[in-house]
Amino acid sequence: MLAMSTAMASTNVHAQPKWPSVTNETRPWTRWWWLGSAVDPNGITQNLEAYRKAGLGGVEITPIYGIQGQEHRHIDFLTPSWMKILGHTLSESKRLDMGVDLANATGWPFGGPWVKDEDASRSVYMKKFRLEAGQTLKEPVSFRRDAWIRTANTRQPRIADLRQPVAANQNLQALALDQIQFPGNIPLETLMAYGDNGASIDLTSRVKADGTLDWSPTSGTWQLYAVFSGLHGKMVERAAPGGEGYAIDHFSQRAARNYFKKFDTAFAGHDLSHLRGFFNDSYEVDDARGQSNWTWGFFDFFQKSRGYDLRKHLPALFGEGDSLIQQRILFDYRSVIDEMILHNFTEEWKRWGQQQGKILRNQSHGSPANTLDLYAVVDIPETEGTEPMRFRFASSASHVTGKRLVSAEAATWLDEHFLSSLGDVKKSVDKYFLGGVNHIVYHGTAYSPKDAPWPGWLFYAAVHFQPVNPQWQDFSALNNYVTRVQSFLQQGRPDNDVLVYYPITDRYATRGGPLLQHFDGMERNFTGTPFEKVSEWMYEHGYHFDFFSERQLQQFRYADGRIRTGGNDYRTILIPSVQLMDIPTLEALMRLSEAGASVMVYGNMPTDVPGLHQFKERRTRFDGILSTLSFTDKTGWMEAKHGKGRWIVSSDMSALMQAAGLKAASFEASGLGSISRMIDGKAVHFVVNRSDKPFDGWVTLPSEAGISWLFFDPMTGNITVPATRNDVSGNISIRITLDPHASIIIKASNDAKAKPHHYDDPEAKAITLDGKWSLRFTEGGPEMPSDQTIDRPRYWTSLEGSALQNFSGRATYTTRFKLNDLTARRWTLDLGKLSATASVRINGTDLGSLVGPTFRINIPGHLLRAENVLEVSVSSLMANRIADMDRKGIPWKIFYNINMSARRKENLKNGVFDAGAWAPLPSGLAGPVVLKGHFPNPKKAIKTPKVQ
Repeated sequence: MLAMSTAMASTNVHAQPKWPSVTNETRPWTRWWWLGSAVDPNGITQNLEAYRKAGLGGVEITPIYGIQGQEHRHIDFLTPSWMKILGHTLSESKRLDMGVDLANATGWPFGGPWVKDEDASRSVYMKKFRLEAGQTLKEPVSFRRDAWIRTANTRQPRIADLRQPVAANQNLQALALDQIQFPGNIPLETLMAYGDNGASIDLTSRVKADGTLDWSPTSGTWQLYAVFSGLHGKMVERAAPGGEGYAIDHFSQRAARNYFKKFDTAFAGHDLSHLRGFFNDSYEVDDARGQSNWTWGFFDFFQKSRGYDLRKHLPALFGEGDSLIQQRILFDYRSVIDEMILHNFTEEWKRWGQQQGKILRNQSHGSPANTLDLYAVVDIPETEGTEPMRFRFASSASHVTGKRLVSAEAATWLDEHFLSSLGDVKKSVDKYFLGGVNHIVYHGTAYSPKDAPWPGWLFYAAVHFQPVNPQWQDFSALNNYVTRVQSFLQQGRPDNDVLVYYPITDRYATRGGPLLQHFDGMERNFTGTPFEKVSEWMYEHGYHFDFFSERQLQQFRYADGRIRTGGNDYRTILIPSVQLMDIPTLEALMRLSEAGASVMVYGNMPTDVPGLHQFKERRTRFDGILSTLSFTDKTGWMEAKHGKGRWIVSSDMSALMQAAGLKAASFEASGLGSISRMIDGKAVHFVVNRSDKPFDGWVTLPSEAGISWLFFDPMTGNITVPATRNDVSGNISIRITLDPHASIIIKASNDAKAKPHHYDDPEAKAITLDGKWSLRFTEGGPEMPSDQTIDRPRYWTSLEGSALQNFSGRATYTTRFKLNDLTARRWTLDLGKLSATASVRINGTDLGSLVGPTFRINIPGHLLRAENVLEVSVSSLMANRIADMDRKGIPWKIFYNINMSARRKENLKNGVFDAGAWAPLPSGLAGPVVLKGHFPNPKKAIKTPKVQ
């Protein structure tokens, strides 16, 4: 039998529940594009004040390409003038209580004109020769590379017109070089000969300066492998003035140290105390022709790391010979590159940052290395994109290593330019929150001076979080929402049960494709694998988890029934079906199970060790360890006791969860999305309705003596007590109602002193406000349309006249209506269809802004009168005005470099984004606008009001 009640606080509670305190880190930040670093003190102050007023908590300064016609304003990166303006920025940010990060480069990746050839990214090339006994090589041992240029714009310069070194060219902003390889021979690294008898000879010293080989075999047939390395030629993308140059060699410690010396020199004598930290964008050396896959001294580094000479196995490295040997060689090569990026670049950057007294924020994805380990080095791992599984790599590294913040480059390219609403952004941000992110950094906001004609200075990738965007007037509502959510998500610790092994070892041993793989998440490397399957299954079924790497596993400990790492507790480990596992990994898992941990294996147990060095001895040891596990059949799984713990194997995820005693979160079982944290020993759940339909249902939560529950509405700031009911087993269910894509924070509490949550009365009669409306345009362009009187809410683009079709801006819809019954305790106003954001006033009182994707707002009953005035001020997208400018040929694409790229190919014209063919997009309020009263007596009839 069920007993239903509305939970109320007892009279002896001592405090009113409240939202956590707000800091500049709980507020969202934005990437602040400095185009050409064409900034000045007054503009810096004006921009920062606008950002702070809109609710932003900080900026990340990233200088990028300049503005055509504004070259006199450009300031070269890291010059004394640039450092002076940075000092002003830090001073003003401190005054406004805003945080500041600085990218350690212009554009991305790290690089610049001070990166010399010996420190720039490199590529390896191979050339084969064949010699029989008594033959001499007729051609020189040389490799000539043809010229190659790729630019970010539609202009292709001639290689003959470019000077070496690249930094010597005077027009680098206009050239927009993305990759350049000058023609000519590139250096020989080694020449190896392999005989048909299995012998190998290093012939490098027998090659003369002109490439002549002074050697001839006396017997047999010999295959000669010549390895050359040359500049990969990758340039800094979207580089700002003073930042154009080669990308650094991420595998070289010397290159990293030399790179940061430039900053040491520039920073000397400057007060950077208010600078929070430094930022590194995603790797992105791979988005070019060929790969950066080599470094000076690689053969020697490899031998020290792996214990054998890679030169003796060049055929396997380049995809020839026995397939199993190829797998082992590829694994070793890729894992050594992994070590280089980790130790020679990421850890070197971390050491430099610590010397500066600053934290580091890093996008590790895209690297040909274990991203979990790279994320673990820095203070704030950062993700980007749209896929929830991708986000989990950054958040997992943060959770497993005990870091407080996980950031996201948020809302990059949600749609084509000028087509994204703040409602779209809200949906995207919620995905990040569900993925473990708690520090949103919008992508982004371009510095723009007040004298810049509309649409001002813009970055090439949407979304445009600019004061010139009509939606800016409602931007603070979204930012307040983000702030409230993050005020909880930045506290406590993650409440996840499962640690999922990241099977990068198998990927490192995979044949085919390029020498190096680049890891962004699931989509590049793990599509269709057991790793993807188990991760997606748990995500959809409400089992909360984090990924872990083999290096991180070494820090795990088991105590008091939990696996502990980074100050966080987990219940079990899950190994997706893998083929390869190294001895230290297997031994660490065995130690945990010996101490009492359960190790779940989906699919099959590993069967072999990776790598070539002493692999037979290691395989024997591997088999011996596994032989200590004796499995017995259970219902749906197999189990092997080991010490105080056990190993559980099954190809059925449900069976694995059952065997491990895990229960799914109730929210996902109801079709919702959730993430949970433990704050001061009590659970906090962030819950999202991920569907396009309203949700109204009861969700069962774990019960605990003395615990009640509170709703924290992050969109409105309201704190209420939800309706609850108990079943005969003592479980507590909470009634949750959420509009499509709406969210709620549910907090366990000993203190439920708050008002009861109001649920909509399904029997209340809806009133449609479809009388006369006035429409007044208040801000925007290209011209201000005349005032309109309309018989019902309509998009202004549905009305006649080019001024209305082309207008982007803000307009106010006003209607007057009478009510005959004012006894309702509250009213709900549903604005229906609206594009794109709105703020609402009733009888002169501001009710707040609505950013969507649904547009409903509560009105307290005392605000309504017998005669009422409703005002809805709507902001549109930027699209219609931009389309009008493109049709008329009005220049606004005034930027160097990419200027402007399109998200969709159909929006390209002569290689540049163009909206001239767009039909007018719906703008304004279309309704229907519905008012619903909630009366003390739910069955009381509501008389239809008179609408004037």
